[in-house]
Amino acid sequence: MTVTHKRSIIADDTRRRDFAIVFAVMMAVAAGNSGLQSVLPAIGREIGIPDPLVAGIFSLSALLWTLSAPIWARASDRRGRKPLIAIGLLGFVVSMSGCAVIVLAGLHKLIGPLVVFIGFALMRSLFGLIGSASNPAGQAYVADRTSKEERTDALATLAGAFGVGTVLGPAIAPYFVLPGVSFSGPMFAFAIAALACLVVVLRMLPPSEIPKQPSFEAERAGRKSLLQFGLWRNPKVAPFLWYGFLVGSAQAVNGYTLGFLVIDKVHMSPTQAQGFIQVAMMGGAVAGLMAQWGLIRIFHMKPNHLLLWGAGLAGLGNLFITLAPNYGAVVTAYALASIGFGFARPGFTAGASLAAPPGGQGDVAGAITAVNGSCIIITPILGVWLYDHLHWAPFTINTIVLAAMVVVVLTNRELIAAGRTPDTGLEAEVTDPAQVGLGETPRPVSAVMTPSGAISQLGRRLRAVRRLEARRKKARLRP
Repeated sequence: MTVTHKRSIIADDTRRRDFAIVFAVMMAVAAGNSGLQSVLPAIGREIGIPDPLVAGIFSLSALLWTLSAPIWARASDRRGRKPLIAIGLLGFVVSMSGCAVIVLAGLHKLIGPLVVFIGFALMRSLFGLIGSASNPAGQAYVADRTSKEERTDALATLAGAFGVGTVLGPAIAPYFVLPGVSFSGPMFAFAIAALACLVVVLRMLPPSEIPKQPSFEAERAGRKSLLQFGLWRNPKVAPFLWYGFLVGSAQAVNGYTLGFLVIDKVHMSPTQAQGFIQVAMMGGAVAGLMAQWGLIRIFHMKPNHLLLWGAGLAGLGNLFITLAPNYGAVVTAYALASIGFGFARPGFTAGASLAAPPGGQGDVAGAITAVNGSCIIITPILGVWLYDHLHWAPFTINTIVLAAMVVVVLTNRELIAAGRTPDTGLEAEVTDPAQVGLGETPRPVSAVMTPSGAISQLGRRLRAVRRLEARRKKARLRP
């Protein structure tokens, strides 16, 4: 084994270890948020906080998350990814611990519902202001170390960290609902887990993480071009951001109304219904994880396919939730919608990243993180308020919005072309086109998959074969 080969193996092992650390960070944060989300309806009804206010607890946090994420993303470009990941984890630990203390005081009747609401909202705002640093830094970390060909799978894997965390959060939360601490127990547990991740990041993640660009001027020009009209008006990036916002808002409505929907379907007290909420949330999380870690790789799905199937399946799932007659039907429909959302998140994330130059990855990562935060500023309150008045209304609106997004994906040029390999015919799949007809066998280098379907793709390949046969015949007739 050569020295160069050994160094390559060591570099790959180091990259995998570093990526695993970032994965664990994202998973811990997702587990804490989903675990909190699973117990929050029961907390609200036990303490006496109205349902819309329970959903509204996250609104101020989401607003601060949306405003601060781009700032943290730009800071990660200047100061490196590791410090920002650590700052975000620290914010999560302090916020979750503070929420646990406030809820514990409220459950023991030491403070009233209004004080619990205000204190909880403020502590979650701390997470929105500081905890938002880790997400864009983590995403930019992955984008820095992957080629364009690898990025969709890599970002889908990173999105899978949220899927794993979303499964673990509701699954383990009931085990920490213990005598004395009650529903605040899971929050203490998630804070300790995040603290452990913070220690690992500080001790094991390499400090020098920003790769040197081949040309500073090229990087600066690329970033200037990206930000020329603002990311939300940039014709290449904006369609992905708007798609992410609308589909993410639909997902937020589903997530924040699910607990109340389950309580009403099973006709039990909040405490008795907690196990049913746990099963429903875990079912959706497993379905989303199956999409991100299984289906995307099995079918070699590109961002354009993820955008289309994501909105389509999520819309179908919301339609079935609207029509669901019982708890079992709700779980099944929510799982189908979760598969769609599992496609949509890496689809718009990878599409926006691929549309940006290397020097703009931090800005795009910050915008994507801001999009994810903006989805839960108003929509959870609006969704829960609509649910309290008309149970079917939020899911029907979701169905309409997601159906409209399917139409947009099929008609928008940037979304159609997202991640698509340029179709240059079979001539692009040979080692040396000049040797065609002289014993050279075409060697495929990439699978060309387009939204136009298998029939049109087959027609293009047949035409390319005819062109190749003509070239072979001409080559054989050469003197």
